[in-house]
Amino acid sequence: MPELPEVEALKDFLTENLIGHEVVRVLPVAISVLKTYDPPVGAFEGSEVTAVRRHGKFLDIEGDNGLHVVTHLARAGWLQWKDRLPDGPARPGKGPLALRVALETGAGFDLTEAGTQKKLAVYIVHDPQDVPGVARLGPDPLAADFDENRFAALLKDERRRIKGALRDQSLIAGVGNAYSDEILHAAKMSPFKLAASLTAEETERLYAALRTTLTEAVERSRGLAAGRLKAEKKSGLRVHGRTGEPCPVCGDTIREVSFSDSSLQYCPTCQTGGKPLADRRMSRLLK
Repeated sequence: MPELPEVEALKDFLTENLIGHEVVRVLPVAISVLKTYDPPVGAFEGSEVTAVRRHGKFLDIEGDNGLHVVTHLARAGWLQWKDRLPDGPARPGKGPLALRVALETGAGFDLTEAGTQKKLAVYIVHDPQDVPGVARLGPDPLAADFDENRFAALLKDERRRIKGALRDQSLIAGVGNAYSDEILHAAKMSPFKLAASLTAEETERLYAALRTTLTEAVERSRGLAAGRLKAEKKSGLRVHGRTGEPCPVCGDTIREVSFSDSSLQYCPTCQTGGKPLADRRMSRLLK
């Protein structure tokens, strides 16, 4: 799933390639992709792009007619830029193409989604706050006013495990499964630790890991073409998606805890005092 660093890089890429250009076509190809009907999707056509913004994991393209195309790429969605879009209409079917946006230059982009769970979402709205997912977002962790005191205040009454708290978009916007693993590894903290139990020193360490991990990921992605961002994300991850590999810090084997629809990765030596965490799904299978 694209998270804050990748969406920030996509925002920068689209800012460079869209602003000042006219959108001549917005074509939904998959029935599931469009989540609004008023204003109609065609209302954005003919407008000039004036700004591209990021709200958590949402991309927001603003036109000079006051409308916004807001996109959430979900778990398996992606944006594919084309200097020249294919001639002829896009045809609905079983392929990954969900929506196409064409400029007056002939360039544009496709939104695609792999797999069978079609959760990629596009909204045409007058205000990004009209999108429920945007309206409920918590503060952006890279915002200038997101300091350690604000972070501590968010966590002090949280009775959830810190992994779940970091992923809650209404608490902190933009962090998902992959970067929460990376942040907790950098902070040397168990993903199962209760958020409200953090000491002042642990909160300081976690805040520093949050800001540093995301900032460094944004810098690695900055300036890359849209098509290279996935590979950059994967190459920059130290523990997430690296089950069975050696930890780059201590050399211990990276372990995994599996859930019904996702998994987390961690280093026992760095994060849990050398003790493996119980993998409940695997435990049930072994009974």
